[in-house]
Amino acid sequence: MLDFEQTADELSKLNDDAIGRIAKLVKMQLALEARLAQLEEEQKDVARQLREIAEEELPSAMEEHGVSQLKMGDGSEITVSTFYSASIPKDETERAFDWLRDNRFGDLIKNVVSTTFGRNDDAKAKALVNTLSDSGYSVNQKQWVEPMTLKAFVKEQVEKGAPLPMDLFGVYIGKKAKVRRK
Repeated sequence: MLDFEQTADELSKLNDDAIGRIAKLVKMQLALEARLAQLEEEQKDVARQLREIAEEELPSAMEEHGVSQLKMGDGSEITVSTFYSASIPKDETERAFDWLRDNRFGDLIKNVVSTTFGRNDDAKAKALVNTLSDSGYSVNQKQWVEPMTLKAFVKEQVEKGAPLPMDLFGVYIGKKAKVRRK
């Protein structure tokens, strides 16, 4: 909750130079955020144009003139080769998998079976891994700490002044201004 008296107190301590500097920095941040957004859009557009030339226009022009490889005066070499891309639409997954199985390509389908254990369930997790291994299954166990949980833990420990191996957890403590537009 915002403490208006404290905020008013803090603002009254600022002189015109400080307010002017802060306002200037806010404007600079907003300008840089806008420029970054513009550059990201420009990057997408350039990538689209590049893909158009590299995957459509140049191969078509070379094919039209019966050329599959070309060496330019500056030493650069252009070749056209075939590439493949595939993606099963989500709404067609079952049909696609059925087709693969029916046509003896079922080994292309990977199955990952997983379960989630809560905190302090290490013993149960280890027991299940052992049971699966003993039953002849190849078991890959992935263990991790959720990033947000780790961040909260580090914050809590640092604010308490508790000892924490900062390098071990890759801790970085900094400040970041976030400006919201109206």
